[in-house]
Amino acid sequence: MENMMQGVMNKVKTWARINSPWAIHYNSGSCNGCDIEILATLTPRFDVERFGIKLQGSPRHADVLICTGPVTLQSRDRLVRIYNQMPEPKFVVAVGSCGISGGVFQGCYNVVGDISEVIPVNVYIPGCPPRPEAIIHGVVELLKSLQP
Repeated sequence: MENMMQGVMNKVKTWARINSPWAIHYNSGSCNGCDIEILATLTPRFDVERFGIKLQGSPRHADVLICTGPVTLQSRDRLVRIYNQMPEPKFVVAVGSCGISGGVFQGCYNVVGDISEVIPVNVYIPGCPPRPEAIIHGVVELLKSLQP
């Protein structure tokens, strides 16, 4: 009986996680092009909220970390701290060419590298900057991967 209750609770948790992901955005050193596209994604024109996605201000309440830009020496510790403050299970979305590979900033003296060199990444969204449709597609793919 107890195992059945745990199974039901796990199904409810998975359903809630898929239908209401809360996201936090962090710019780890980009040119703000990706940030503008993420903000456009949140507007009524593209309406990412139809998937239940809500932008949060605190990592302690977020399930998804949307990260843009290459990781700089100055932002590395902050990015790790934000990631560690998020409750389990947590997911990371790397947005833009700089977040995926370091982009045009690759090899600069103050750039550590791409996001996956610092924290684990679940979804990559390419582009410089990626269109809002691509960002929505990436988040939807993440949500599909969470389904049992």
